[in-house]
Amino acid sequence: MPLSLFHPAVADWFNSSFGEPTRPQALGWPAIARGESTLILSPTGSGKTLAAFLWAIDRVMFAPEPEPARRCRVLYVSPLKALAVDVERNLRAPIAGIANLAASRGEAYRVPAALVRTGDTPSADRARFAREPADILITTPESLYLMLTGRAREALASVETVIVDEIHALVATKRGAHLALSLERLEALADRRLQRIGLSATQRPLDEVARFLGGAERRRPGSRPSRRAAPAKRREIDGQRISAGLHDEFAARGEVSYRPVTIVDARQPKKLALKVEVPVEDLARLAKPVEIPSGPAAQGPAAPSIWSSIHPRLLEHVRAHRTTLIFSNSRRLAERLAAAINELAGETIARAHHGSLAREQRVEIEDALKAGRIPALVATSSLELGIDMGAVDLVIQIEAPPSVASGMQRIGRASHQVNAVSEGIIFPKYRGDLVAAAAVTRAMHRGQVEATRYPRNPLDVLAQQIVAAVAVEAWDVEELFATVRCAAPYASLSRAAFEGVLDMLSGRYPSDDFAELRPRVTWDRLAGRLTARQGASRVAIANAGTIPDRGLYGVFLAGAPKGTARVGELDEEMVFESHVGETFVLGASTWRIEEILHDRVLVSPAAGEPGKMPFWKGDRPGRPFELGLEVGALVRELLEMPRPAALARLTREHDLDRLAAENLLAYLADQQAATRAVPTDRTIVVERNRDELGDWRVCLLAPFGGQVLAPWAMVAEARVRELRDFDVETMWSDDGFVVRFPDTDEPPDPLWLLPPPDEAERLLLARLGGTSLFAARFREVAARALLLPRRRPGARTPLWQQRKRASDLLAVAARFGSFPAILETYRECLRDQFDVPALVEVLSRVANRTTRVVTADTDSPSPFAASILFSYTANFLYDGDAPLAERRAQALLVDQAQLRDLLGDIELRELLDAAVIDEVEGQLQRTAPGYRARSEDGVHDLLLRIGDLSEAELQARCETPEVASGIERLASARRAVRLMVAGEPRWIAVEDAARYRDGLGAPLPPGLPEALLQAVADPAGDLVLRFARTHGPFTIEEAAARFGLAPRTVEAALARLAARGRVLQGAFRPARRGREWCESEVLRQIRQRSLARLRRQVEPVSAAALGRLSVAWHGVTAPRRGLDALLDVVEQLQGLPLAASLLEREILPARLAEFEPSQLDALCSAGEIAWVGLEPLGERDGRLALYLTDHLPRLLPPGTPGPELDDRARRIVEFLSRAGASFFGAIHEACGGGYPGETVDRLWDLAWMGLVTNDSFRALRALTRPPERRRRRPDPAPFRSRRLTPPRAEGRWSLVPRPAAPGKRAATAWASDMATQLLTRHGIVTREIVAVENLPGGFSAIYQVLKAMEDAGRVRRGYFVGGLGATQFALPGAVDLLRSLRDEPDEPQAVLLAATDPANPYGAVLRWPASASESGSRGPTRSVGARVVLVNGTLAAYVGKADRLFLSFLPEEEPARGIAARAAARLWFEMATAGPEGMLIGEIDGQVVERHALAPFLLEAGFTRRATGFQAAKERTS
Repeated sequence: MPLSLFHPAVADWFNSSFGEPTRPQALGWPAIARGESTLILSPTGSGKTLAAFLWAIDRVMFAPEPEPARRCRVLYVSPLKALAVDVERNLRAPIAGIANLAASRGEAYRVPAALVRTGDTPSADRARFAREPADILITTPESLYLMLTGRAREALASVETVIVDEIHALVATKRGAHLALSLERLEALADRRLQRIGLSATQRPLDEVARFLGGAERRRPGSRPSRRAAPAKRREIDGQRISAGLHDEFAARGEVSYRPVTIVDARQPKKLALKVEVPVEDLARLAKPVEIPSGPAAQGPAAPSIWSSIHPRLLEHVRAHRTTLIFSNSRRLAERLAAAINELAGETIARAHHGSLAREQRVEIEDALKAGRIPALVATSSLELGIDMGAVDLVIQIEAPPSVASGMQRIGRASHQVNAVSEGIIFPKYRGDLVAAAAVTRAMHRGQVEATRYPRNPLDVLAQQIVAAVAVEAWDVEELFATVRCAAPYASLSRAAFEGVLDMLSGRYPSDDFAELRPRVTWDRLAGRLTARQGASRVAIANAGTIPDRGLYGVFLAGAPKGTARVGELDEEMVFESHVGETFVLGASTWRIEEILHDRVLVSPAAGEPGKMPFWKGDRPGRPFELGLEVGALVRELLEMPRPAALARLTREHDLDRLAAENLLAYLADQQAATRAVPTDRTIVVERNRDELGDWRVCLLAPFGGQVLAPWAMVAEARVRELRDFDVETMWSDDGFVVRFPDTDEPPDPLWLLPPPDEAERLLLARLGGTSLFAARFREVAARALLLPRRRPGARTPLWQQRKRASDLLAVAARFGSFPAILETYRECLRDQFDVPALVEVLSRVANRTTRVVTADTDSPSPFAASILFSYTANFLYDGDAPLAERRAQALLVDQAQLRDLLGDIELRELLDAAVIDEVEGQLQRTAPGYRARSEDGVHDLLLRIGDLSEAELQARCETPEVASGIERLASARRAVRLMVAGEPRWIAVEDAARYRDGLGAPLPPGLPEALLQAVADPAGDLVLRFARTHGPFTIEEAAARFGLAPRTVEAALARLAARGRVLQGAFRPARRGREWCESEVLRQIRQRSLARLRRQVEPVSAAALGRLSVAWHGVTAPRRGLDALLDVVEQLQGLPLAASLLEREILPARLAEFEPSQLDALCSAGEIAWVGLEPLGERDGRLALYLTDHLPRLLPPGTPGPELDDRARRIVEFLSRAGASFFGAIHEACGGGYPGETVDRLWDLAWMGLVTNDSFRALRALTRPPERRRRRPDPAPFRSRRLTPPRAEGRWSLVPRPAAPGKRAATAWASDMATQLLTRHGIVTREIVAVENLPGGFSAIYQVLKAMEDAGRVRRGYFVGGLGATQFALPGAVDLLRSLRDEPDEPQAVLLAATDPANPYGAVLRWPASASESGSRGPTRSVGARVVLVNGTLAAYVGKADRLFLSFLPEEEPARGIAARAAARLWFEMATAGPEGMLIGEIDGQVVERHALAPFLLEAGFTRRATGFQAAKERTS
């Protein structure tokens, strides 16, 4: 029995805890006990980790205790930091259990110490390991490298066993090659053969992985190379030479002997309960935009498409299970799904988990799931590997998994136990996703994961490891070469490639060309020794690892002023695949790329145009070629089967539900009908058609995946340039690529896309070197090779600096064909990034006709091509991302046939504009002005164009009655005749007489020319076609009623016309039900004009529209009443600095009808609201902020040290902290009594510091009340306390609740709450708004929060208002409201506001416009006491503080000028008559009022002339 190998205490603990060993344990322990290197393959949850660790624990606990410095004997390497932490936690149970059993028996044992060393480990713990090594070290590949290069390396010399977990995640990457070299350095340090144990559930082929794990046997070169090498010669890159060198990937000839590794193949089919579920009946109609309201865009957002069906199903599954993991393939989707589920549930039951989260957040979220505080997580690949997530009942995958291995890892998270069944559900998003999902599920049941291949001889990793090794000790060149070749990825490394790397590191290349390229090592070629140069260790440590330092390009509005130009960011991977002139969607707006610079992308608005969605490299893993073949084979086999058999197979073997299976087969049938063939593993479809601009586009459809199709697209591009000498545009996906041929009349030859297989690599090399992809990969290679190092660990070099330095280095290195970084960049692109051997294989099959190529010419893209061409998933599946106008414009850009393929039918009813339809129909019917008949010949043309017309209809289409009377003269001349049509006399042109006779049976008058009476082939069809040509969308009943025909006769005629492509059936007119018909050219006109109108809607609005939004958003145009309305106003104004003197006099009355100050007191006394002082404004005023009491603690900025307090102020604060809210008398006594005024002054000093507040507004009113003046009739005296309390100190005073202590967490929480508050207050948040609010940290403090809110779908980002900063975030309702206010209202809206009112955008968000001042008088300011007049959102007039400055901003043109002047005069008069002092206007704009353009309007409003100007005052009553 395997347990007999262990110490009795270990065996007894295992038996009591688990009983029988699992298969991988039973098979693996004998080999591990013999000290053999072992590779274990077994399903998730089968006890692999314990199989590797238990023998190590046995040896450590019961073996003689080693000396302290040689204590570390077990090294565990994990690709994930989180997995390392999990393993350390899971080791505690066996160690404690075994120790308890041994202690109970009185047996000697030692409790092993385990230490986790990752990038998150504090420096103190790292230093402690160097002093006191642990028995078991748990680390990551990068941390192992750092320890081998640092002071802790000697503590690793005693390591005997290395465990590499989730080895499949390392094998195929440069990170794995880096680890392999680290293990060889470790073995050289330990001076013994290490026992290596590899673990994974998804690895194939096992021989390849075993070679990677064990490495190669040590070899000595047969002969030493020449120590005298010729100097590096300048030589341009030779494509043929590079191609020849890359075929063997720098490998030397000769056999390689690999170290023995025992393979434990404990694989058994993982018990999976899978289901591919389609939440809608017909996926072809999933994006049907029927929910979009007709009419103005402001009517509200549309319901989402498939998501409206997926979200409830997700919630049902979450509710039905204790723990659910939901996997998505992108961070953005993870955030959106979590937010949607929580919104639907009405509580937080799901959290998003992805690599962008901070470690603390990830740990908190994981612990919440394990503890049962939340039932669901929505994750990306961050939870794909073997992290212990506790008992997970169900795994849901949104979209098909990116690979079979990924699918098995993800679904395997469910029931992560031995022999347990993992339950999983896959939700495809669209029909194309169904095919991949079906292929993946069967492969998952079979355990048929994709083959893994480790990279051969990556030179950049080699360079980094050489510098690191030499930095800690000198090396013999021969010894180093032999050690390097023990690592499997370098087992075949040629001596020439090795020495080329040494040449690069030792500075052999000319120093004048490579001034920035500092040597890192010294190579003594005579002695054959390598030693480190100064700083080599620091550089090796500061630039450890292989994970590329990728980042974001800033996106800026071209030509915008500094500080307002930033639009957002794009991942550099997307920038590398973009070109000038392309459009992309960022937020809710479309942008056109104008220029791509080294650190930024300059763009201009492209309102209403379709754009591709931004993507991130890590979010979209390409489909492997092997999986592509599986997808193609499945399609081929389904097409060869009868439909019932295919349905049965899909439901039985591929886990599709009935609806999903029927949708998949319908998808294939639609493609077969469109192109006469379907892309499979043996069939490639080349599809040609023209785009909207008339240019040819060719789609090559094949399922082989992006690793094959991306280089194929580049080869096609290079071949077209070589053959035809012009540039084409390409775009690729996992299912094909598209080539667009601009300015080409002849159809492109499909053979241009099918080069001979022996030409593919040459063409790819010719194209690759000049691409931005190559430049990006070269930067990463140079950084790994320490050619472009960071200066300090943890301090990132700005990416633009990296790109600049890499660009300079590439320009020089390109002249040296042997430069290793250049060679490695080509190798990485051709072998790691792309699958060029697979591409050559596919082209060879095409050449030998094993794979057939079908060419299809189509009028519109087929279903398979549609998703590539029109970004189907981006434009139609994320309906909530874009405002209504953008969604309509996107849909209208797709032609009718396209919509039939994408949406399942032509549903333009909710996309076309009703006014446009009426306009087009008026022009076609000649009833619109400018289109009516003006002469007798014009009347005849009417009859020829429109057909039969009654007398009334004819008169409506003529300019004058005299013109209409010309019909009689036409009748006399036999050019027109009157017939009975549909029971009504109508005029027709004589040329149509035969059509009406034969089509309607109408009798003709005698005497008509015989030539015009010949029989017509399809008279009814001709009449119906003319009716269609001269009308907008119509129904069969309308056409039948027009001619008095039976509906079935009209329907038959329309069917014949539809077959010829002359008419289309669909749903067109808004607010109408049923099917309609429309002539194709008429529909084209309607679509184009609707699109033009929609594009105007999505263009940025003017400043005046923002002014209208601001006034409406703040409720100024529709004041409300009551305490609830006051609470809403306070909630909107929370945290905004407001002048205390204006609060009750101007700010609140502008929003509330019949406002009374007592309402504020009532809410304040009830504890509903509170006020906090911000700063004093002179002696009798100050700025304060209002808050809802519940919101106060979280909206106050995180605490900062306050100013020094004098003795009395300090006593007040101490007393209030002890006693709580207190009246003035108690406060005065507590601070020593004396003159009450001093205590009052200190109280207000503390209030303006934001330290104390009052439970009413009475004291605030007393402070801000103007000095008493003699009154004719005194007002009733307010209530006064009988105690001797100064009016300025009435009420109870208390300390303001202190905000959270300063810290990253508190600052983040405050920024999140403040961003929400700004959106609530303004609807649209821009950089200018944040600057006016004077928030701590400025715009950058809340920018990241707003981005996260956009990712979660709570806000939209776009360019909504022209002339402002390009970074604008808005609530969905605010965008639609803003668009609805684009045009001025019919009835002028004029409002009078305080200049400091947040509803006034001028002087804050918008600049003050230029006034008509002629004397250079002072301009307007947002000062307390000043007021503005806004007319239809535009600034019309300004009155300065104390009525000392009058300015006008009248429009130039009438009638807007008169409207603004009249409104300004009226509001000035109302302002004058409402105050006690009245108003005297002497000058306006520095000009005597009598001569100003406003003078007549002021007199009209009620001002009177005085010697000093115009005056208005409140009427006095006796």
